[in-house]
Amino acid sequence: MAVPFRIGVMQLTMEPLEEMLESARTMDRAGLDTVWLAEAYPWWRKHGMEARGSTVVSALMARETTRLTIGWGIISPYTRHPVQVAMDARVVQEAAGPGRFVVGFGTSKIFLNNTRQGGPPKVTKPLAHMRDSVEIVRGVLSGERFEYEGKVFSADVPAISSEAHAPEGGVPVYVAGTAPLMQQLGGEIGDGLLTPSITTPAFVRYTRQNVEQGAAQAGRDPDGVDLGCTIVASIHASDRDEGRDGAREIAGMYLANKVQNIQGSADTLLDLAGLEQEEIRPVAEAMEEGGRLAAKAKVTDAILDKCKPIAGTPADCIEAIEEYRDAGCTHIMLELWGDRRHEQIELFGKDVLPHFR
Repeated sequence: MAVPFRIGVMQLTMEPLEEMLESARTMDRAGLDTVWLAEAYPWWRKHGMEARGSTVVSALMARETTRLTIGWGIISPYTRHPVQVAMDARVVQEAAGPGRFVVGFGTSKIFLNNTRQGGPPKVTKPLAHMRDSVEIVRGVLSGERFEYEGKVFSADVPAISSEAHAPEGGVPVYVAGTAPLMQQLGGEIGDGLLTPSITTPAFVRYTRQNVEQGAAQAGRDPDGVDLGCTIVASIHASDRDEGRDGAREIAGMYLANKVQNIQGSADTLLDLAGLEQEEIRPVAEAMEEGGRLAAKAKVTDAILDKCKPIAGTPADCIEAIEEYRDAGCTHIMLELWGDRRHEQIELFGKDVLPHFR
């Protein structure tokens, strides 16, 4: 069965709590489908922001909203044992209510660097970490007696008693992946596959092929695997240039991240966008030396065009979303940034979402 087309927002957990909660309340009122919490790690301290744990923030967001689906997009399987993840997931599931919560796992090399787990000799068995984490979280949340012996993680958990007060059933579990084997694993075992920032329509098509291959190997219907795409975004009611300009800062932040933290795994992502390391290195250097606004100033029109943002007027954003949908994306995750963010959320809800309902 094909999954429904949805539009949500990717929220970095590096802002004051009340700011994040107000953003979620605004999304809820505006009619957006989802908010995905990208767990921000201590690298962001270099740029004036503090990392906050997604699992805690998500429970608070669930209580502050009524219809918005809350997603972990993502937490790393290297940070918590999956039994603990399942326990945290149960809290958010209970706070949100039925059908309003999604677990998302991703390796997160930026976190591995902060904890000195980074680098090829140290990052061991990423596929095994992911497979074990997905299987264990699903098994624990099922409520049945669960025993599992994995390559990295194992579990031995009794069944839930009929007397226990707990939500019934599991939650969808998504896999985040940039490299082909991880994307294939998402097609094999995930309810969905999540792509990183600077996703372009070309990268969507590349990812869809990998998801379909993984699904075919497992005998699954690939149309039932949600493909969530993280896309730089900004909107203005009438001024196309101002709408596009709002996307430069978030693009600069993530281009710097690709250069400084996840070289290698981002090569295909950048290649399919037509971006060269030497072309975006000045953005990373400006981020390091002068912060976000300095990096923004280095994001030229040519670089921004290659990032394929959902940006400009509502008509521009509708056209861009249609291109991503036609490429195979089933779940748009807008990366919004800046002082006008709540106004932008409202504009997307009023002038863009009705086109896709």
